[in-house]
Amino acid sequence: MYDLIIVGAGPAGMSAAIYAVRAGMSLLVIEKNPMCGGQVLNTYEVDNYLGLPGINGYDLGMKFKEHGEKLGVSVKEETVLALEDGGNVKRLKTTAGEYETRALIWAAGASHAKLEVEGEAELAGKGVSYCAACDGAFYRGRVCAVVGGGDVAAEDAVFLARFCEKVYVIHRRDKLRAAKSLQKKLEELPNVEILWNTRVKKIEGEEAVEELLLQTGEEESRLKVQGVFIAVGIRPDTELVRELVDCDENGYILAGEDCVTTKAGIFAAGDARKKSFRQIITAAADGANAVASAGEYLA
Repeated sequence: MYDLIIVGAGPAGMSAAIYAVRAGMSLLVIEKNPMCGGQVLNTYEVDNYLGLPGINGYDLGMKFKEHGEKLGVSVKEETVLALEDGGNVKRLKTTAGEYETRALIWAAGASHAKLEVEGEAELAGKGVSYCAACDGAFYRGRVCAVVGGGDVAAEDAVFLARFCEKVYVIHRRDKLRAAKSLQKKLEELPNVEILWNTRVKKIEGEEAVEELLLQTGEEESRLKVQGVFIAVGIRPDTELVRELVDCDENGYILAGEDCVTTKAGIFAAGDARKKSFRQIITAAADGANAVASAGEYLA
């Protein structure tokens, strides 16, 4: 029986773990991936995390892990399969066993949203990617496209432009949602071209991505590319808790800045929580707030 189990070892989960250990709680962290850090691992450069300007996303994730290990945080690489609320006891079934805890912090984060177009699933890993920092180096000297208009899409385009011959940014609207600083960087790059008011209808290729079928207004066109990086948002990994706590129409857990959900003893932190601003630093803050609330609950 643990005082607290944290599901997810991203910025929110690891921050929560550090605060929980320092508060003297018996603790377990469960992470389905082999490395800590969550989505930050897929970020080539992080320039807005306090005190660590320009750090590589992978390195930042490793710093989170090292900090936790220094304090004795235990992280188990397992996937949660089922979750049961037994009132004062929460029960979790994972791929490796079953656990009981008095309090639970759900910090499982979110996953990349899909375009849901023909050819996307078939060519995933064969030119279709959701992580420029992970796969971009394979496209050195080639022509690639980035689909999306937010910060991630802009960051991906800036990163790819360093070594790709040409980078197209395909956006369904007439202006980007990305931060102004990122938009300025894009405008300064001679090998980046933005295709406005355009959607990807189909991704084509035999053994790998060869061409995109695009739609701009009523007109269709084709664009030859060797890689397409999809950055159209994220979806919260909350399927297992949606029957236990209230969520919004998109699946984000309803919880305030104190991270308290509608179910006693269950707390939400990070990108899984409904919030107006999702950044590494706000996820880390959630972790601290969630442990403070969990401590009050346990007391």
